[in-house]
Amino acid sequence: MKTIGDTGIEVDSKAAAVETSKGTAVQTSKEMDAETRKSIREAALKRDADKPQNGLAGLKHWRHDMMAGLIVALVSVPLSLGIALASGAPPICGLTSEIIAGLIFPFLGGAYVTISGPAAGLAPVLYSSIAALGQGDMEKGYHLVLGIIMFAGFTQIVLTKLNAAKFSYLIPKSAIHGMLAAIGLMIIAKQIPNFIGHKYEAHEFFGYIAETPSHISNINLSVFAISIVCLAVLLFLPKVKNKFVKLIPPHLAVVLLGIGLGQLCHLDPKFLVSIPQNPLEHGFVFPDFAGLFASPTMIPTIVLCVFALTFVDGTESLATIHAIDQIDPFHRKSNPHRTLFAMGVSNIFSSLIGGLTIIPGAIKSTTNILAGGRTAWVNFYNALFLIAFLLFFNGLMSMIPIATLSAVLVHIGYKLAGPEKWQRQIDLGWQQLAVFSTVVLVTVTSDLLVGIFCGIFAKVVILMFYSLRCSEAKRRYASFGKHLVHSFTSIFKNPIAQVVDLENDITEVHFGGPVTCFNNLSVRNTLDGLVAKHKSVRLIFDPSVKIVDHSSTVYLKSFVADCKRAGLVNVDIRGLDRLCACGHDEDSLRYRVAITH
Repeated sequence: MKTIGDTGIEVDSKAAAVETSKGTAVQTSKEMDAETRKSIREAALKRDADKPQNGLAGLKHWRHDMMAGLIVALVSVPLSLGIALASGAPPICGLTSEIIAGLIFPFLGGAYVTISGPAAGLAPVLYSSIAALGQGDMEKGYHLVLGIIMFAGFTQIVLTKLNAAKFSYLIPKSAIHGMLAAIGLMIIAKQIPNFIGHKYEAHEFFGYIAETPSHISNINLSVFAISIVCLAVLLFLPKVKNKFVKLIPPHLAVVLLGIGLGQLCHLDPKFLVSIPQNPLEHGFVFPDFAGLFASPTMIPTIVLCVFALTFVDGTESLATIHAIDQIDPFHRKSNPHRTLFAMGVSNIFSSLIGGLTIIPGAIKSTTNILAGGRTAWVNFYNALFLIAFLLFFNGLMSMIPIATLSAVLVHIGYKLAGPEKWQRQIDLGWQQLAVFSTVVLVTVTSDLLVGIFCGIFAKVVILMFYSLRCSEAKRRYASFGKHLVHSFTSIFKNPIAQVVDLENDITEVHFGGPVTCFNNLSVRNTLDGLVAKHKSVRLIFDPSVKIVDHSSTVYLKSFVADCKRAGLVNVDIRGLDRLCACGHDEDSLRYRVAITH
């Protein structure tokens, strides 16, 4: 017979059994969760170990890299010659710059599949610097700008020691895209004279546009026809579906086509590329330091040119390596500080032999990936092939029409500033379009640096506009002045309210204020620290978050993808979908609708 006590004991035993079962289940769940995370991390480490590496370890991929180096070299010839032409420098400078970059970058580099050399993005800045230093005399200005390039290289090295590469994250993405679009438009405008085969008097963007109608009757029909045909090939060849046609690099195709058309039309030598007969003897030019410091009145111009080259070189370099990392088939991450250091050293050596500024190039890097390149050694093989081209195919390169290079540059300009770039900003909302358009308009009418700063100012004004719409802030601050100050300071403050460690090795990061590009460094430092500890992360946007800008949304989504790829689990974003998007694109600026009472 069961007693109450017995019954009680029996009930307690069952309860204890249930509790034990629950505890075992929880413990098993924790162990399984830990095992899952461990397995994922081990798999990620194995994947990292299998990824091609730079340095001596990367030489085992020489077959892939050498073949990619040949393809890149064939593409580099028209690009490098054209960029030098657009910069107002002798065409040979483009090739010597590419060679120097290839011989140095693999030993210093910080990136894997990025190809460095002269890039179209710096052509307008170089052209303006040469014109300003030479006071209209482009040959004199070219000798002087070599000293500027050297100083820019030293400045980059100093900035590397100060870890300044991280400050590029503070620039709004729309401003960077606006800078590139403005550069594209300026490249197109400056190539109009070469495109039609007639010299212009203008040296500014709107000057070229305004002068063009008066030169329609002076078009050299042969030059213009070659330009049109080469540009058409560049535009339509990549769209051809035939697999054999896709094996031909478009830039190589237009060079060969241009040479054939030039010979067929019997072009005057003045419309052909000028390459020294003996590049080793006549192709090197040293900086003119004596002329650079001949007059104290030159110092402000020197400082401005060094600053402009350093800023644009650094900004575009870091933007390019980040973009190329996104399409790296092995998902490797470049080191921005090492890359900036490598660019600085490369610029110094480039200037000593008459070369131009060196930055990573998006077109050549993309070509490298498509050609199967695996490590930074592709740069080295690219340089060796270019040396061979100069020594053994010098005469052939001297047969390339300038019109062909002009078509290549116009195509680059179109890729930088084409309709799809504007449509992308429209999809992101009027806010991004306003910043983008501001940078483009100000840059083409004044100066690139002024354009960037105006774009940043426009971004601040837009963020403050949305911050001022917050009804809670209005109630908290009686005077408009205090409300204005609060709105301004909040977009620069660290938006992370707290970091909470939970069970199962999970960390919650709570955002409590505006998340913008201007407080991006604080967010990056916190999240990078969590990644180093292999924690699972939840990014939570509390109701107090009123703004999350486009740059921050893109970064946070990229962070989530990178963490999952690296083996971190439960990395997700919560609360972002509760903020309204300003555009059709989900990455557009988001804001919280103010609640009115």
